[in-house]
Parts: sequence; C-alpha cells; structure tokens
Amino acid sequence: MKLVDSAIRDVLEITASDAPAPGGGSIAALTGALGAALVGMVASLTIGRKMYADHEQLMIDSAKKAEELRLQLADIIDRDAEAFKSVSAVFAMPKKTDEEINKRTAAMQTALKSCVMTPIEIMECALCAIELASEMQGKFNSNAASDLGVAALSLKAAVKGAWLNVLINLSAIKDTEFVAEYKQQGEAILKKALPPADDIYNDVLQSLLL
Repeated sequence: MKLVDSAIRDVLEITASDAPAPGGGSIAALTGALGAALVGMVASLTIGRKMYADHEQLMIDSAKKAEELRLQLADIIDRDAEAFKSVSAVFAMPKKTDEEINKRTAAMQTALKSCVMTPIEIMECALCAIELASEMQGKFNSNAASDLGVAALSLKAAVKGAWLNVLINLSAIKDTEFVAEYKQQGEAILKKALPPADDIYNDVLQSLLL
C-alpha cells in the first residue's frame, strides 16, 4: 500500500520505526502537501463571501492550483521513499570483482541522482504554493488568517527540509556538473521561497496580536 493511502497513525508509526523509509524527504513532501492543502482551504473559505467579491476569481484560481500542488506533493511522498529504496538496493549488489564493483558504483551514482530529483521537486512545488499564498495576502477571509500562517510555516519547512535532502545526496555524487546544477537550482528556490514565507507568517502574526 502507498504511504499516501495509509492512515495518519500508520504513517507516523512507520516513520518512527527503524525502517529507512519514509525519511526526511517523504516527510518534507507531506509537510508541503499539508501547507498546500491549507492554502486551498483559505481560498475556498474566501470564495462566495461578499466582502471579498473583488478577489473571487483569484481565490477560485488559487484553490485550483493549490489542489494540483497538494496532489503532486502527496505523490512525491511515495516517490521519494522509492528513490531511497533504490539506494538501499545497491548495497545488496555483489562487489567481488572489478566489474561488479564498477557496476555497483555506477548504480549507486544513478540512484543518488534520483534521490536529488524528488526533493528538488518538493522545493519547486512548495515555492509555487508560497507564491499562491503571497498573492492572497490582504485579500482572503480574515477568519482564516491563522490557517494561512500555518500554511506558510509548513511550506517553509518543506522547502528547507527538502534542501537538506538535496545536499546530503549531492555530497556523495561524483558528477561535478550535476552537483553544481542542482545546488544552484536549490539555492535559487531558497532565495525566492523563504522571504515571502516569512512575510506571510509575520503579517498574520501582526494581524492577530492584541
């Protein structure tokens, strides 16, 4: 059964066990999916409210996009776990002869690269969700302010958590061009994602302080 189809309690239990997957990458994807879900929730709670009629189309579009991101991030939960399993499978490969060693080394490099791709995708999705939330600032149902704040925190955690998973895999990859490309890509996402996520949270916080 896919993790995404499991009960929350089951996911928590397997994550807390000594099973190597799901790990940080899958949890970053789950955290991002929850953040995207909250963005969609805030948009949905704004749709149809007369006070926010001027922003109706924005909220309709945002709810639709947030749902797409939620589904994509939910899908990555299992894909990231599978990517890590491909690394674990390499350890079972024979390594007695030079040929076997070379095959094992090549397989490991391929597997590690796949383990970079999923967290990069998490970062990209979370950035998109943060940008959606940013566009909604000052235009959404104020009764859902805390929900948008939690969304921003969750999406920020997803970005930074996924970045750690990118870095740990890049550290073992010998292809310097690949490493440089994805390190640059990840750093660019961080630069775009973190400031607006903080702005959203701080705006929500200030609006709630008595």
